[in-house]
Order: sequence, then C-alpha cells, then structure tokens
Amino acid sequence: MKARTSAAAPPAPGEVLVMGAGAIGCYLGGRLHAAGVPVTWVGRPHALSHLQRLGLTLSDLHGARQQIPASALRLHDGIPAQAAPALVLLCVKSAATASAAAQLQAHLPAGTPVLSMQNGLVNAPTAQAAAPKLQVVPGMVPYNVAELAPGHFHRGTDGILAAQEHPTLRAWLPWFQRAGLPLRLHADLRAVQWGKLLLNLNNPVNALSGQPLRAQLLERGYRRVLATLIEEALAVLRHAGQPVARLPPLPPAGLPGLLRLPTPLFQVLAARMLRIDEQARSSMADDLARGRPTEIDALCGEVVRLAAAHGRRAPWNAAMVALMHSLPPAPHPMTAAAIMQALEGARRP
Repeated sequence: MKARTSAAAPPAPGEVLVMGAGAIGCYLGGRLHAAGVPVTWVGRPHALSHLQRLGLTLSDLHGARQQIPASALRLHDGIPAQAAPALVLLCVKSAATASAAAQLQAHLPAGTPVLSMQNGLVNAPTAQAAAPKLQVVPGMVPYNVAELAPGHFHRGTDGILAAQEHPTLRAWLPWFQRAGLPLRLHADLRAVQWGKLLLNLNNPVNALSGQPLRAQLLERGYRRVLATLIEEALAVLRHAGQPVARLPPLPPAGLPGLLRLPTPLFQVLAARMLRIDEQARSSMADDLARGRPTEIDALCGEVVRLAAAHGRRAPWNAAMVALMHSLPPAPHPMTAAAIMQALEGARRP
C-alpha cells in the first residue's frame, strides 16, 4: 500500500526521531516515513542490523502492507550529532526509560517535545525527571504490534493513538492522520491510560499461554485469570478515586463478568474485542519467548503500587508480578489451570 500525499500539502512540521527501534517504534516511525515525514531511528545494534539488511515491512489486520527499502531508512545506534527533531517518539521498554531520556537531554535542544508511546503510567514522569529540560508528553498506543519476522512488524488489533492535550502536538495531527495513525488528544489522559492498562493485564496471561491473542481469549480458563486480575484492579481504582475510561464493549465494571461467560456467549457479546487477527500476540509474549525482561512491573506492578499508596493490597496482581519474575528464560507455555494454581500459591501469606 502506498501512502497518498498531495503535491500541494505543506511540509511536515519537522523531523521525527524515534527513540527505540522495537515493534512500536518501527511501526509508528515507518508509517510516518511512508507519509512523507523525515524519520530517524535510534536503537540497539541488534535491532538495527535486521533493518539494515532487510528494510522495513509493515502490515496490519486489514491486509495493508508497506515496504520501505533499507536504503531509505536513517538508522543510528546513538543520537546523531546536531540532531534537532521537531518531535521525539519515545518507544523504549520501561526499564530503559530513564537512560534513554537522559541521552535525549544530553543531545537535543532544550524544549524538544518528547511523546512517550509506552506501556504503563510512570514512563512519562520518569522520562521528565531524567530530562527536565525537555517537554515530555504522555501518550498511549492502543493496539498490538508483533514482529512476525526480522524487519516485519504487524499490527494485529485496531485502535486510535492517544496523548495528553499539548499545543505542540496539534500541528502533527494531520500528519499522523495521513500516515494512518489517527491521534486523539485528551484533557485527562490518565483515565485513558488506566483503561488501557486494565486490558494490558492480559499481557502476562497471553505470554504465559504461548498462544496468539485471539486463541487465548477464546479459552475460558485464561479469561478467568484475566477477570480476576481486572476485578482486583477495579477495586483498587475505586478505592483510590481514580476514573477509568470506558472500555469496549462495556463500562469497566462489566468487564470481569463478560470475561467469565461461557465461550459461545462471550464470542457474541465480545465480538468487537475479538476483532484480532490470528497473528496478533502481546509484546510481552515476544519478550518472554526471547528471554528478555518483561514490563510486568509497569502493568500488574502499577496496580500493586496504587494499592499500597492507599493502604491496600492487590494480592492477585502481586502474585502475577512474582510469577513473571520467577520464570526461567524462554519457559514452556502454561495452561490456565497451572497459571491460577501458581497465582494462588504466590498470593498466600
């Protein structure tokens, strides 16, 4: 699929620097590049080596496909000298946020806007603390992007990018739209982030199952594990007085009950949730399969921290954090019963 641009269209507001050449960074940056935005990627040498050899292939669940040759990609294993991007997309994993932000501050002009497109709720504040001279804006990616093969990144679910309302981002909205990456600005992004985090509590369940997302969600046992994690998180959020954005197809409070329904009824009532292609999987599944650290502390760990801040406990989510940290590299898939048994054992005092 070729990006359509008008000859009369004004130039992009400037260059985009993507900090982190993983699945999200390559997908977002690749789509912007195809729409005519100058993009530079900064990433680990191992990740860049695939792009240098094979170029960048992007696809999605609707059959769209874009290929960008390696010769057209600007790839660096460090921030280029004299870099002055108009916008940075921060797409590194949570554990690398502080160090990546410090590097950005050391090389970029003061005031450079940095849009954090990362999981969880603490990455933007962490980045801002590490780079106080930059403007860090929290954002949210609602869909799953998986690396199907070296250099090939596939979006397997739908959704609209979200970010905190910020004047710098307004000039970029037409360009994200042109790239097929509609971006919506919110006065209260935190409620949206918590809504996404509730859904992301499925990431460890999916990773442990060893199955694609859709197949995993069609097994009632795995949905029951997810329902338990979400139910506990909702109780913590209510106690903390934290609003949560509505999740399709129900208000957040209805999600645990929906997940626990028998599968035939779930398939009917959750048809929108199941608009996932057969190749989609969580990024945590990729991390677990490759023996990389996961972002469990930015997901279930966030529920545990919010509970503690309000004098409560979140034993199920704490047990999932403990389970994920206890796994050997590239573990065997677990059945839903085995996951529940492990969580029940870990949550006992």
